[in-house]
Amino acid sequence: MAGRIASKNGFLEISFAWLFALIVGAVILFLAIYTTTKVVKTEQTTIDAETAKRIGILLNPLETEFETGKTTSIILPSETKIYNGCNNIGIFGRQLIRISQKSFGKWTETDIDVGFSNKYLFSEEYAEGKKFYLFSKPFNFPFKVSDVIYLTSSLRKYCFMSAPEKIEEEISLLKQDNILLNECPDSENAVKVCFTSGGTCDIKINYGAKYVEKGGKIMHFSDDALMYGAIFADSEVYECQLKRLMQRVEQLSLLYKDKTILASKTGCGSAIKSDLLAFSNMAKNFESSANLDSISATAESINEKNEGSSQCRLW
Repeated sequence: MAGRIASKNGFLEISFAWLFALIVGAVILFLAIYTTTKVVKTEQTTIDAETAKRIGILLNPLETEFETGKTTSIILPSETKIYNGCNNIGIFGRQLIRISQKSFGKWTETDIDVGFSNKYLFSEEYAEGKKFYLFSKPFNFPFKVSDVIYLTSSLRKYCFMSAPEKIEEEISLLKQDNILLNECPDSENAVKVCFTSGGTCDIKINYGAKYVEKGGKIMHFSDDALMYGAIFADSEVYECQLKRLMQRVEQLSLLYKDKTILASKTGCGSAIKSDLLAFSNMAKNFESSANLDSISATAESINEKNEGSSQCRLW
């Protein structure tokens, strides 16, 4: 009898020992998986942030030697979403770039935004793919304000229909595979951009009245640089970047006003000192593209006066 009890006790002791070992092993395995997952997620977040920073650096037209009428591209090793953020905080506002990449079949999540104060990117809220196209144009208002950059995914096709001759010539020079002229594939990723009132179009452009109708919203533009911005960007991104450009106009106007004072000491009097001050205030109070008409008229007037100054031009 005692032997059986001992046997039972021994059996019970072995069972508890195994149970304890299993529990400890499970805890250790859980901690190992949890730690590995955290490390992988941290490393992926770091990679996303570094990729965003590299893309931001690439957006610098001087560093990439962009030229008007030239296209460059970014090819990333995995499926990527490039998020375009923008704010108007501070003197020049901020261009924000955030990256999400597909890893093990899932999109990474990061709340890290890489910011730049001297870049102006026009794109959809996010562009998705592995290959992305970039081209730029200078924005003059009336002096050189900045180069604005357009980013699109190779997966998105933009079909320009019945565009003005100079626009067609410029697009032809770009030789950008995802921008087509007067043809459009039957695809859900194809965006039809029309310069005429007829037909079914995703984006309608009134080139004479200078506005773009997209997604039920109207975006006004003053030149082709902003027109492309309205075509390729979401309305929220477009309006924010336009406001940032006007913040830059405000500061540059004050610099040119100060330049008139220096120029007067060399015998170059300027008749646009007060105009530049008023122009700076208009840019400061700029609210949306709906205000472009009045401020554009002032910009044109200032430019005419500057060009009429012969040897005493400020720009």
